[in-house]
This record gives sequence, structure tokens and C-alpha cells, in this order.
Amino acid sequence: MTAPPDEQVSTAVGSLVDFDVAARTAARLVRPGPAVRPAEVAEAVESLRRSAAEAVVPVEEVSRLRRDPAVADEGPALVVDRPSWARANVEGFRALLAPVRVPLPTGRGGRAVPLDRAAVALGRRTTGAELGGMLAFLAGKVLGQFDAFSGADSQRPGRLLLVVPNVVQVERELDVPPADFRLWVCLHEETHRLQFAANPWLRGWVVDEARALAGEVLAQPRALAQRLQDVARQLPDVLRGSGSGPGLLDLLQSPRQRERVRSLVAVMSVLEGHADVVMDDVGPQVVPSVARIRERFTQRRRGRGSLDQVARRLLGLEAKSRQYADGARFVRGVTARVGTEGFNAVWQGPGALPTPAEIADPRAWVRRVHG
Repeated sequence: MTAPPDEQVSTAVGSLVDFDVAARTAARLVRPGPAVRPAEVAEAVESLRRSAAEAVVPVEEVSRLRRDPAVADEGPALVVDRPSWARANVEGFRALLAPVRVPLPTGRGGRAVPLDRAAVALGRRTTGAELGGMLAFLAGKVLGQFDAFSGADSQRPGRLLLVVPNVVQVERELDVPPADFRLWVCLHEETHRLQFAANPWLRGWVVDEARALAGEVLAQPRALAQRLQDVARQLPDVLRGSGSGPGLLDLLQSPRQRERVRSLVAVMSVLEGHADVVMDDVGPQVVPSVARIRERFTQRRRGRGSLDQVARRLLGLEAKSRQYADGARFVRGVTARVGTEGFNAVWQGPGALPTPAEIADPRAWVRRVHG
């Protein structure tokens, strides 16, 4: 008789990752930010806090979204350095994966095969180090982030993070007015915060989808091992940019999982594209140099060095860059047909979210949702 799939034959994914190792690894590997005097750091921190507060009203006016009164106030934006951003995301991963369980190997009669403690300990440290290395790389790239995962299983709201050394570095590279650039960045991130604050169901949906996908990918260790072999064979194509998928994560997924990922990516495209559209629509009202900032920022995205491009392919970040453009085209395509209020029907619930095909064809979404 086969044992039932209960707690005795499964284990929490979170127990297979050493998150403390991840945090220490990220702190050790993260590259230092630009050279900034202490007085400049203090001024930049205060400027970003002020910009985040200034962004609230114009974002609400242009998006026509209103915070749900049932959603707890997140408090002011957190202005952080690179190691602090990495630590925050380690905690986000910990919160995300804690409830996810995967089956243990079973032997005859469906009984769980005891795990080798030494192997598990080594695996936990290795996985933690890999997570920390990935976050160390990303910590030098991210300007801001709405962290929806931390506190996802409690009444605590998400939190808005602004990475001050990265903002200062990019504004210097672009040679744009710092005050304008900081407000422009905050308009994008504040839109993300409002998306979740105005639509409480959205955070739970994103968290549940991410957890389900993580459990599905990790629940088939043999299939995952085979896909790892496929990755090794296709890695040269990925590095050259000629592979079939956007990065290693795509290669590690089964066809069914890729479809699930495509659906999740479609929603992420809407979130990112909507934030870009709101940011640029608000811009002329409050950011005098918005046209110059957008032009130079877009050129910077195209002009990355070869090593950076390789790393972005490996992590699938090139696909994320396409999300901004694809999502913005969808938002503008829908808005041109049914206006801002008509577009906001996308927030009615999971059934109103666009499919991957609809992201490329806004008219199809309008026909389905608005008839």
C-alpha cells in the first residue's frame, strides 16, 4: 500500500536552502557603489525619501487607482544600500519558499527514504551560496523594487525599496539632473506600490503562483536532473545569445512549466509596462527633463558591455527588459481603445488579467473583457 502524501513524505523547500549563507555570501560579493562623500549620501537618501512622497499624488491622478482602505499603510520608502537590498531579498525568498513542500524520495511501499544529513547540509550551503551570488550581482543593477513577498503570510504590507548607490551611479552615467532622475525612478516604483495597495487580491495571486511554480519545478528531481544536463549542452548557445530561451531558468522548465511561466510573465509585463507608462505620462508635469532621461536611459539599456549581457542572459534578465516594452505597448494599445478607466478593468481579478497572446494583441483583451 502506498503511503499518503502527508508531512512524513515531504519536506519544506525552505529547509533545503541556507538563507543565512545566502545573506553572508551576498554581503561579501556585492560590489561597492560609486565613490560618494558622506554628506552626498545623506543628501541623496533624503532626496529619495522626499521624491517617493512627492510621487504619490501624481501617480494616483494619472493611473486613477486608489488605495484600498483595508490595506495597511506600508510606511515611507526604505532607502537602502546594496547589501541591505540583498538581505531584504533573502528574507523575501525565505518568506516565499517557507510553506512550499516537495515530496521526498520514496522506496518500497511508498515509504520516504531518509535523507543523508551530510548531503542535505552541503546542499543547503551550496544553494544558499548560489542564491547569495545571484543577489550580489543584481544588487548592483536594481534602482528600486516593491517587495511583495516579505510579510506575505501576515498582515504586514509589502515594502518599497530604493537603492541609493545605484540611483546615484546611473544618474551620473546619464548626466541628468539628480532631482529629476530620482523623482522619475520613484514614479515607477510608487506605481508598483499602488498597483498592489489598490488591488489587495493581486499580491496573494502573485505569491500563490510563484509558490506553485516553485513546488512544481522542485517536485520532480529526476526530471530536473535531466534538464540540468540539457542546460550543460545548450549553455554555449545561451552565452552567445542564440539559445531558444531567455536564460537558464527557461531551460530548467518543462513545457508545462514554461506555459505557466509565460502566463506569470504576461502579468509581470502588465505591471512593469503600466509603471513605465504612468511614469512617462506623469513625467512632463513634474520632471522637466523627462524626455532626455527616457532617451538616455533607453540607450543605456542597449549599450551594456559583453560581460554584463552574458550575465543577464544567464539570469533571464534580457527577457525582463522585454517585459517593459511589451507591457507598455499593451497598456497604450488598450488605453487608446477604451481609455484609462477601461484599462483599469485589468485589476478586477485573475480572470481579467491578460494572457500571453493578449499581451501581443491588446484588441483581443479588449474584446474578451469589454465585449
